[in-house]
Amino acid sequence: MENKSLKNLRLPVSLIVFILVLDQALKIWVKTHMLIGEQIPIFGNWAFIHFTENNGMAFGWEIGGEIGKLTLSIFRIIAVIGIGWYLTELAKKDAPKGLLISFALIFAGAVGNIIDSAFYGLIFSESYRQVAEFMPAGGGYSSLLHGKVVDMFYFPIIKTTIPAGVQFWTSNAEPMPFTFFRPVFNIADSSIFIGTVSILLFHRKFFKHEDENLELANKEQTETL
Repeated sequence: MENKSLKNLRLPVSLIVFILVLDQALKIWVKTHMLIGEQIPIFGNWAFIHFTENNGMAFGWEIGGEIGKLTLSIFRIIAVIGIGWYLTELAKKDAPKGLLISFALIFAGAVGNIIDSAFYGLIFSESYRQVAEFMPAGGGYSSLLHGKVVDMFYFPIIKTTIPAGVQFWTSNAEPMPFTFFRPVFNIADSSIFIGTVSILLFHRKFFKHEDENLELANKEQTETL
């Protein structure tokens, strides 16, 4: 008879593989077909494939310096190990399928961006003023764990100007251009975001129940002692 935890993990693992393949396929295509800053419209003036790279976290957020970059890469690896372990524990506990899928989305997204950070600097040339080459003869643009994450989805849905009179957060006397949604992101970022939001919206009851069970177990253990 198939182990129950392995059975519970079949769908999450399949989802992880699917997201990783899709994420990496698109990133490699963008990296080997586009220049930094180049964009391809996919729906009017509010949806683009816009090639950019970042040293930091999801949605283009940055963390500065070589030490910061290395620290972030190591932190990501540790976090992925922890998420993977917790996902298997949830499967053993026969957690709801939706919760397993949510953590699978977060795990897949984190691994997807780790691949960029860990290896892209070794296997690709720079993308400035040229289309990147895969496995260049002279070596890649950086070292292990110092690669840049490839981002490409850009949805400037609203482009407007904020009048100077309503800019309460600054003393700037000039109208300010405003774009929503400005961050450029990738499939891995989307996967992390969807998984996190799903947990917050739909699975808080599970964790509340887990806390109650832990509290009851601790109480029973204390009474026994």
